[in-house]
Amino acid sequence: MNSLVQNDPLLFKMDISDDELVVYLKDGRVLHVPLIWYPSLERASVEQRKNYQILGDGEGLYWPDLDEDLSVKGFFQGISLQNRVA
Repeated sequence: MNSLVQNDPLLFKMDISDDELVVYLKDGRVLHVPLIWYPSLERASVEQRKNYQILGDGEGLYWPDLDEDLSVKGFFQGISLQNRVA
């Protein structure tokens, strides 16, 4: 019998527009994440939005100009790492 192994979702690419992040996951899924969920990104300039880094093996994204960290897991929940309650 085969068992389904649930791995953490990892991104390999991200595009950003005026109103959404498009996150491409390594497992083939594509997420469309509204920027309204993340006010600092929504208010950021185009240059600030484009200046991002992929964290680790694709666990998240970081915008140094905004000091904003977002996790792929958080995209499924609509939360920022900075605003997450431990």
